[in-house]
Amino acid sequence: MTVLDKHPEKNLIRLQLSQNSVLKSLGQDVMADLESHLEISDLRKSEIVLHQGDHQMEQYFVLDGILKRIVSSADAKEMILRFAIEKDIETSYAAWRLKTAAPYSIAAVTKARVARMPLKKWAEFLDQHQSLKESFEFEVMRLMSEIMAHSITLHMLDAPGRVERFLRKYEDLFELLPKKELASYLNLSPETLSRLKTKHKELFI
Repeated sequence: MTVLDKHPEKNLIRLQLSQNSVLKSLGQDVMADLESHLEISDLRKSEIVLHQGDHQMEQYFVLDGILKRIVSSADAKEMILRFAIEKDIETSYAAWRLKTAAPYSIAAVTKARVARMPLKKWAEFLDQHQSLKESFEFEVMRLMSEIMAHSITLHMLDAPGRVERFLRKYEDLFELLPKKELASYLNLSPETLSRLKTKHKELFI
């Protein structure tokens, strides 16, 4: 019997895993094998699951809530690199493969639930399922590309342009995120974000 078999919400969790962006193509037998390695964790708001500089790393499948990837400078300034919501993944796979420390932290923005497993176990699992490995590594590259595009956006676009781009790409997330978190991600004050959000709504009434 696995950890998931004993969970009171095992049926819901299995449904959520089957809808994950990376896992949705898995057959029942492969998914059952994966489940034997998973731990289910309920996270508190602001709880950190990975600290920048850690060497012990895990793979995360987001079942509910919102996570954020953040990087901190030596003088404690923080930058949010991305958000992950239900059906998304979070990982430090590239750093693990390169045998370097985690270059960022991962924390819960809201209460959240994740399925997690050590990256060593995940990498071994991927090696046994080549098509899954290819789709996962493609997703990792896609996320890195998105983060790069976001970093360029912060330098190249003015405040209204940043908000409009976010609305165009992540409209659903716009309403889910706490205003303070989204403002930080877009490098705006919460007041400026509220003003631009109101202006956007007025334009589309």
